[in-house]
Amino acid sequence: MLLHLVLAIFIGGSMGLLGHAKKQGKIEKPRVTKRFIYLGFLEEMIIGIVAAVLVVASSDTESIFRVVFLSILAGYGGERIMQRVELVRQAERPNELKAETKQEQENNKNNDAI
Repeated sequence: MLLHLVLAIFIGGSMGLLGHAKKQGKIEKPRVTKRFIYLGFLEEMIIGIVAAVLVVASSDTESIFRVVFLSILAGYGGERIMQRVELVRQAERPNELKAETKQEQENNKNNDAI
């Protein structure tokens, strides 16, 4: 199992790096600005590693081929999963804002009536 996790770390990080290079068109180095620390390619490598390790650890794999296949898919798709989660969060927010606005309008009507 340790061999599977080490393999997942290596492959997931590599696929994260390749995904970064494909998305950005180049490999950006980490840099520090006054307000922000930009991790560059390290950010995508970390996401790829975490995704690959989670997928390999959660699936009960016996063959190295399956570990390699799952690590490639998870490492390359790790950023896409994070983007989908963010889209779901953004889609839920307008509904919450609408509900709050309706409650505020009802409260204002009640306050005006009193």
